[in-house]
Amino acid sequence: MKVRIEQDSMGEVKVPEEAYYGAQTQRARENFSISTLQFPSSFIKAIAVIKKHAAQVNSELGLLDAGLSQSIVTAAMEVLEGRFDDQFVVDVFQTGSGTSTNMNVNEVIAGRANEILSGKRGGKSPVHPNDHVNLGQSSNDVIPSAIHVAALLEIRNRLLPALELLQKELKEKSETFRHIRKIGRTHLQDAVPMTLGQEFSGYARQAELGIERLRGVQERLSELALGGTAVGNGLNTHPEFASRVIASIARETGVAFREAKNHFEAQAAQDAVVETSGALKTITVSLIKIANDVRWLASGPRCGIGEITIPSLQPGSSIMPGKVNPVIPEMVLQVSAQVIGNDAAITLGGQAGNFELNAMLPLMAYNLIQSIELLAGAARALAEKCIRGIEVNKEKCTLNLEHSLALATAFVPAIGYDRAASLAKEAYEKNKTIREVALEKRVLPEEEIHKILNKLVGKDETR
Repeated sequence: MKVRIEQDSMGEVKVPEEAYYGAQTQRARENFSISTLQFPSSFIKAIAVIKKHAAQVNSELGLLDAGLSQSIVTAAMEVLEGRFDDQFVVDVFQTGSGTSTNMNVNEVIAGRANEILSGKRGGKSPVHPNDHVNLGQSSNDVIPSAIHVAALLEIRNRLLPALELLQKELKEKSETFRHIRKIGRTHLQDAVPMTLGQEFSGYARQAELGIERLRGVQERLSELALGGTAVGNGLNTHPEFASRVIASIARETGVAFREAKNHFEAQAAQDAVVETSGALKTITVSLIKIANDVRWLASGPRCGIGEITIPSLQPGSSIMPGKVNPVIPEMVLQVSAQVIGNDAAITLGGQAGNFELNAMLPLMAYNLIQSIELLAGAARALAEKCIRGIEVNKEKCTLNLEHSLALATAFVPAIGYDRAASLAKEAYEKNKTIREVALEKRVLPEEEIHKILNKLVGKDETR
């Protein structure tokens, strides 16, 4: 591999000749060969957005030559277009401030800006990665800001629309199934009758509340740490820098980002990230509930509950011909397990705010964005490939309902709890329905027995 020599404060470093990045990125590659995990493009783009608007504002403030500024802006825009995705090579598991990734972006933008201005890729002249691209900034305020920007944009652009679609599909099913009577279940045992529409209305409300929870965290995520530099006191940055950069980011993204009320909190703690992850975990628990219920209600097709059917998407077994599995609900459950694990890691990361800086920022950034992206994909697939195609098995609903011992509950007002319990016990022992035993025992006049049970199971008043 052909290399070129780059320098940093520690000396010379051999860098791949074709790389846009420089010495500090190469050192990070060598030091942090830990995993195959790298940051998603949404996070890198969030940093690039900051660099773009920082260069513009620094030029407006007279701190950066207009030509250098424009080259930085152009390079940053090319990063946003995804032209240099292969240049962001630093492992997620790195220094806790995310300095290596911040410098990776600084060096790529500087390297491309230098190519634009001089025809020579990389290097530190005429555009310097620290003095120009990172002007007025620190990794300690850029990385927390990028986490908020990336998370909030992913929530607004991907996760909220997916959850809104899921809520819509569930609500439509609750309305479609509003007249379908079925047996309810508590403790995995037969309970009193309800409608399938009522059951699905509960799922729809869970999705609706998940949307409300996500919207609730947006206010805290919209606060950006930018302007605090190293420890929160804004050393080496222009007093107007942060507010102007953030206002410019807000205009471009359409999101009401604003400067943090307290920079020391914004850099030393990451409570907004922990809060957001908690909301994601709650949504995950809702999806587990919905996915599990759907696959149980659709179990069978002949020897399970079988009250609904879900779309058949692919063969389910390499050995059993004709077997079809609930693959979408199963995918949702696996995504949910990952998100819950991510939340545990984010929670541990959140407690690492020692003195003036949290030192687990890369871990928190990666896991939070992954959780958002996973939930967005899972919720959309659940809505489009499962919930939308659910159909009801009316015969199975009626059969299960008619054979349920819980129908004895309907007789309690007329004959009392103990006699109703005796009725259920005898029906179970004789393998008969509650209706059959009630008629045999003549617990009430025949017409009244049918009236009580028909009303409960949704039949006509006549038999």
